[in-house]
Amino acid sequence: MNSYLKEIGDLCDISKEITFHMARHTFATTITLTNGVPIETVSKMLGHKNIQTTQHYAKILGQKS
Repeated sequence: MNSYLKEIGDLCDISKEITFHMARHTFATTITLTNGVPIETVSKMLGHKNIQTTQHYAKILGQKS
C-alpha cells in the first residue's frame, strides 16, 4: 500500500513521504470529523473496537467527542 501511495505522490510531485497511517489519519480528521460525521460512525469506519481510540483524532482537532 505504501509503495502505491509513493507512486501517487511522485506523480503529483509531492516530496513528503505519504504512508497508509497518514492516509487513515487524514481520512479520519479532514474528511470525516471536520465535516460533521459522528465520531461513532468514524470509529466504525476505521474498525476501532474502542471509541477512545477514535477520540484521539477528535482531540487533535480540538473537538469534543
